Amino acid sequence: MVDDEAEPAGLSRVFAALADPTRRDIVARLATGDATVGELAAPYDVSLQAVSKHIQVLQEAGLVTRSRDAQRRPVHLEAEAFDLMTKWIERYRREAEERYRRLDALLARRQKEEDEDADSA
Repeated sequence: MVDDEAEPAGLSRVFAALADPTRRDIVARLATGDATVGELAAPYDVSLQAVSKHIQVLQEAGLVTRSRDAQRRPVHLEAEAFDLMTKWIERYRREAEERYRRLDALLARRQKEEDEDADSA
């Protein structure tokens, strides 16, 4: 069951888009600055069309945008989408840490009880 509050709209698309290693690599490249499709395709042994499809998936997930700069159409990384992911991940990280703190406290109490029982025997 999906909790709308726990998983904001579009978050599944973002994670699905980032599931592909080529798209993660493109995102990492765009973190250093805007680039054209040709510049993004250069390190890969694939067609410009294949890279364009990867960019389209990233664009549909809200991770990148494309603009027009004279004849260039640079691809730009949208940091806001990563803010959304970070907030979602951080929420569950805090909850997990709280569970571990409670478990640590329980184990410490049990160890103390066992030590007291051993001392009194």
